[in-house]
This record gives sequence, C-alpha cells and structure tokens, in this order.
Amino acid sequence: MSETFILPTEQDMLDFGVPLAARLADGGVVYLSGDLGVGKTTLVRGILRAMGYAGRVKSPSYGLVESYELGGLSIHHLDLYRLADAEEIEYLGIADLLEDRSLLLVEWAEKGSGTLPAATLRIDIEDLPDQSRRLTVA
Repeated sequence: MSETFILPTEQDMLDFGVPLAARLADGGVVYLSGDLGVGKTTLVRGILRAMGYAGRVKSPSYGLVESYELGGLSIHHLDLYRLADAEEIEYLGIADLLEDRSLLLVEWAEKGSGTLPAATLRIDIEDLPDQSRRLTVA
C-alpha cells in the first residue's frame, strides 16, 4: 500500500522528516528515488533533524556514505548516483553498515538494484509544475 503527499515548500519537505523519523526509529532500509535536485537530501536532513541531529547534513555525492550515531541508532546516508555498476556497492562495505539498530537512507537506490538489502520503505519524489513535490511512500 502506498501513500501520496504533496509538499509545496522546502520547509514542508524538512517537516515531513518528523513522521518518517518516528516510523524509522528502530532502523530499516529506505530507498529514495527522484531526479537530481528534487529534494532527496533535504528529506534526509529533515529525518536526521527529527531524530535529534543538529550538525550539518551534506549530500554524500563524493564520499558516497555519510554516517551518524543518534540515540543508539547507526544511520548511514548513501548516494549511489556516481556508481557505474551495482557491484561497486560491495566496495562500500554495505554489509558492515547493517547492524541490529541501523538505518540506511539510500539515494539513487535503483543503481544498486540486486545488491542492496531489501527496502523497508520506498520514497519516490517528483517535481510538479508549480514547484511543489509529490512524494509516494510505500
């Protein structure tokens, strides 16, 4: 079952992190899909803020992984945009990131198809003509 949400502003995207953070409090694997600049990292920033992180949240585009420890939860934000082949994920040490209480937030998860752990939640983000975003959460 999927749900659809229309978020008119960047602040709405950040605020949407609150209910997601509550849903992900025990960990999981989240696939984030959408075009460049659609707000995937903004949504991750909202989730992290809702979980109590006050520092800078940057896109892991170049380092591929940014990790955070919050309240006994290991959170790993991955950006697979630059991967040429899904098998490159093995070099990131994904297996080492999966712990009893871990949360993987994976941008461009489709680039890791077949090698990533199964998603517990999928979020597709689309630009709409009026500059708002449509989020489909499944």
